[in-house]
Amino acid sequence: MAQQYDAGSIEVLEGLEPVRIRPGMYIGTTSARGLHHLLWEIVDNAIDEASNGYATEVRVTLHQDGSASVYDNGRGVPVDEHPKLHISGVEVIYTKLHAGGKFNNENYAYSGGLHGVGASVVNALSRWMTVDVFTNWTHYQMRFTSDADPVTGVVAAGKPAGPLQVLGNTRRKGTLVRFMPDDRIFDTVAWNSETVRDRLQQLAYLNRGVRITFTDERAKDPEKREQVFCYEGGIADYVRYLTETKTLVSPEVIMLEGSQDSVLCSAAIQYTDDTTENLFSFANNIPTAEGGSHETGFKAALTRVLNDYARRIGALREKDPNLTGDDFREGMTCVLTVMVKNPQFEGQTKGRLGNSEVRPVVESIIAEKLTDWLDNLRNQEMAALIIGKAVKAAQVREAVRRARDTAIRASKLDATPLVGKLSAARGRKAEDNELFIVEGDSAGGSAKQGRDSRFQAILPLRGKPLNAEKKRLDQVLGNEEFRSLITALGTGIGDNFDIRGLKYYKVIILSDADQDGAHIRAILLTFFFRHMRELITGGHVYIGMPPLYRVAKGSQIFYAYDDKELEKTVKKVGKGYTLQRYKGLGEMNPEQLWATTMDPSQRKLMRVTIDDAAQADRLVTILMGDKVEPRRDYISQYADFNRADNFELPPEQAAQLQ
Repeated sequence: MAQQYDAGSIEVLEGLEPVRIRPGMYIGTTSARGLHHLLWEIVDNAIDEASNGYATEVRVTLHQDGSASVYDNGRGVPVDEHPKLHISGVEVIYTKLHAGGKFNNENYAYSGGLHGVGASVVNALSRWMTVDVFTNWTHYQMRFTSDADPVTGVVAAGKPAGPLQVLGNTRRKGTLVRFMPDDRIFDTVAWNSETVRDRLQQLAYLNRGVRITFTDERAKDPEKREQVFCYEGGIADYVRYLTETKTLVSPEVIMLEGSQDSVLCSAAIQYTDDTTENLFSFANNIPTAEGGSHETGFKAALTRVLNDYARRIGALREKDPNLTGDDFREGMTCVLTVMVKNPQFEGQTKGRLGNSEVRPVVESIIAEKLTDWLDNLRNQEMAALIIGKAVKAAQVREAVRRARDTAIRASKLDATPLVGKLSAARGRKAEDNELFIVEGDSAGGSAKQGRDSRFQAILPLRGKPLNAEKKRLDQVLGNEEFRSLITALGTGIGDNFDIRGLKYYKVIILSDADQDGAHIRAILLTFFFRHMRELITGGHVYIGMPPLYRVAKGSQIFYAYDDKELEKTVKKVGKGYTLQRYKGLGEMNPEQLWATTMDPSQRKLMRVTIDDAAQADRLVTILMGDKVEPRRDYISQYADFNRADNFELPPEQAAQLQ
């Protein structure tokens, strides 16, 4: 019998309860990324105080008990009574959705937080939160909790534990927020120190002169317990940091800054011998990985002004065509920032600035400042180097075009050479199809036999592809393995890349769990990052996770994906089991490979994402570039050559694995 549906069936959720029921609507996910989103919300509030000139210092601490705290020496959140709600400003900000002081430009001229949900959402998704306010020589404190009713078990989200208290007098200024993420909500409540450190360092670069202190009380190494970031050079220092492992073409950073129509624009540019461009843009301190109107304006100004200059100095003759924007941006590392009064963020990840009025303003500022820089006599030598690099890039681009056309005519990039290599999926819906890039013919054979051919395709690699970090695009196109991969994907490459041609929405790298397998993964990820980055940013690239061990006892079979899981499995099954350690995918028969690694209902996949494109670019250069010393330094600093656990197999089982 159907349940009656009337007005009484409508559930009204008040306060912060909706946040706990649908946390993904507010922070995207309850994974580690969502956990860190909580911290970013509070950090962004502190940075807004600094970027608007009210604070000079921000302190972020990861505490031993798992909580995190953020302090800024700004004005302090309002403590007086709200005229309509008749509760303190502290209670309004941390318990009411869509309540804040950033909806107009009276309190904050520029702000990254526009929706008024950040602080209250963090409160709703925390077990407890304490807010200390230091203002008017007085120390105020208010505590919030998300306790469960002992009878019903229902959690009252972010409720005040009491009224706003006065704790005493103080000379301090600002706001201190400390919160404990709720382990009933999140998959993990373990903070990643490197993730936090990298974001805080980036914010210090973007906010010139602001002192950001990061303390990790959990750190075993005393030298890593506290780190201070403060850069008087701002984004110019940021560019120097990003290029310090690269070979420079222009030794100095070109700094272009200006303001117009309430838009502040800054760009720091340096050229290296890279064959790709690295443009990292931000709007109101928020990364805009998908670009937007500010990037469009910047690129248009750069191309127009440099073409005009190239003709003025005779690098381009009258009959020569203009150079393209890609030519001028080859090898360029640039950090572009804008501050906009009412930013509109668009795109799949809200990573694109949509304000149409920003484009002409940025184009005007960059064109004026770049022209002034080029006209300065002391910059003539560096300007000539930049133009010369662009002319050479155009020549290489033409060579690549000819090589590509020749390759197509010779059927090197059509489907013919894939016969016997690619086992295509029978399905024609790209969004349902998967491409497994498999290491070696042996594993490729098992994968081909074990797959579901309706939607799964297999492309075996015969040998290692080139390291794309060290090769030009024409050299990459000359590599047979990469040609096969480009053809299989159907997107093209370089200026011909078009994501709409993608034949497989899941591109899965499947390699052995050894050094060679890790190297192949690194080479493929470098190729995608440098020449098909949209595959990664669009969420199409994955790493397959084959098991390391097979534990069998009688008719029962268990698979363990790492040593910790093996330890749990061995304890679970007890004595009398047999153990197999897979040295490579080729050791699995088709049924095992399907059951453990390819079956969508059972397998484990790791999606490749780019949380910080600038830091990702720097790491790719360090790990895959020409310079040995930065790579050695990175490995010695971060590599752990000790076992992560002390689990040891019983002697009789360990002997099986020798």
